[in-house]
Amino acid sequence: MLRCCRAAAAIAAGCAPGSPRGLAMAKSKFEYVRDFEADDTVLPNCWIVVRLDGRNFHRFSEQHEFKKPNDDRALHLMTKCAQTVMQELEDIAIAYGQSDEYSFVFKKKSRWFKRRASKFMTHVVSQFSSSYVFYWKDYFKDQQLLYPPGFDGRIVLYPSNQNLKDYLSWRQADCHINNLYNTVFWMLVQRGGLTPVQAQERLRGTLAGDKNEILFSEFNINYNNEPLMYRKGTVLIWQKINEVVTKKIKLPKEEEEKEVEVTRTKTKVVPLHCDIIGDQFWEEYPEILAEDS
Repeated sequence: MLRCCRAAAAIAAGCAPGSPRGLAMAKSKFEYVRDFEADDTVLPNCWIVVRLDGRNFHRFSEQHEFKKPNDDRALHLMTKCAQTVMQELEDIAIAYGQSDEYSFVFKKKSRWFKRRASKFMTHVVSQFSSSYVFYWKDYFKDQQLLYPPGFDGRIVLYPSNQNLKDYLSWRQADCHINNLYNTVFWMLVQRGGLTPVQAQERLRGTLAGDKNEILFSEFNINYNNEPLMYRKGTVLIWQKINEVVTKKIKLPKEEEEKEVEVTRTKTKVVPLHCDIIGDQFWEEYPEILAEDS
């Protein structure tokens, strides 16, 4: 719409859009301010990672009555938003999310947005944020959205495949550490009768083994049996999926159309809940890190 207005302005000035005379007349004495724009083109041949985090999400989750320690509605909503981002920005090779954060990995050779860092970050964050509000009612049917959430973003470049794998491993390790703590903490509060302050004090200085022991001995919970989505987070990748659809076709020598089932192959964003720290995942999906992907 804005481009149409600019073209109309050029025509009104008596110049065809795109002509040398039109370009000259389209400029104004104020255009020098564009020289103040910084060049934020990112380095070539690097993985571009955009990570977004919920802003003040602790308060947001309390006011919207999220279930503790994990709310399936909130986690599935985050994944839906991330899928929407990947479907809009197809140069994203893989995404990983947990809690109120998601990381989006753009291909090393991506030329989207002329590799401008600000464009990558703003497109991801704005698409994700608007999707969160748009799809809220699909997941929180009985909970009104009291105010729009906020997300902030950052962009980091990783030059090698190993750097990228280590980054994603770091985020998944963080998911495990946080979820184990939160699981024990809320068991102590909800079923153990402790106050939040008392639960914090009880867990001060404990190691992973200590937390697992508390869960098992006091609440009969084997942490390894907790849902993988809680312990491992969510990985989003592109996969070819066969879909069976019904199609009406007219067969030769027949007057009426008949419904037949047709199998079509589509590439979709698929969520996985699995380990990405070990080699098995990367050996199973080598196309993610392929240079020509």
